[in-house]
Amino acid sequence: MTRVLFLAFALVQLCAAPLWAADKAVRITPDDMSRSFSVSGKSYEIARNQDPDAVLSGEFAKTSRACPPFCIHPMSAGAGVETIGEIEVMDFLSSRVAQGQGLLIDSRVPEWFAKGTIPGSVNVPFATLEATNPYRDEILKALGAIQQGSAWDFSGAFDLALFCNGPWCDQSPRAIRNLLDVGYPAEKIKYYRGGMQDWMILGLTVLEP
Repeated sequence: MTRVLFLAFALVQLCAAPLWAADKAVRITPDDMSRSFSVSGKSYEIARNQDPDAVLSGEFAKTSRACPPFCIHPMSAGAGVETIGEIEVMDFLSSRVAQGQGLLIDSRVPEWFAKGTIPGSVNVPFATLEATNPYRDEILKALGAIQQGSAWDFSGAFDLALFCNGPWCDQSPRAIRNLLDVGYPAEKIKYYRGGMQDWMILGLTVLEP
């Protein structure tokens, strides 16, 4: 696992995410500024708060961030990939990870991982799993995959659960899509959509590596 961490930390800059410019609108998705509908003859519109300094009451933090890149993601990160919550994350840690058969992956960039993560997780930044990363194959091997010519054997690979900052974070969904594209079995991948945002809202333990 040390090999995975070293490669991920050293090479994340090679596959940096694209920079978003100009448009700072807080959309729901890249295509939807708002959603409108009617119920019993009354019209409604759902949109996101456009004020980046707006703070909701109670324990909730700032919720207005430009989309893209901070768009709301669907529950599914890919066909056959299970979406899980906090209890399932803890179950995964106490079973698959504790038994050496699984990895809880924080797919954020190293500087965010260093600020605080879920105990028991390892950092494999999302960009290191891009097909354009010349060292991507070494990371797949560290995850337990065996290269057979141009194909891969994932039968002995780790079960994975991936997360990033929360429902508006694209990093773990991108990592999952790249894993699926190379043939990583969907049944070996789980998606913790709530990520660090929901983990912290619930007051769960955060580890500073």
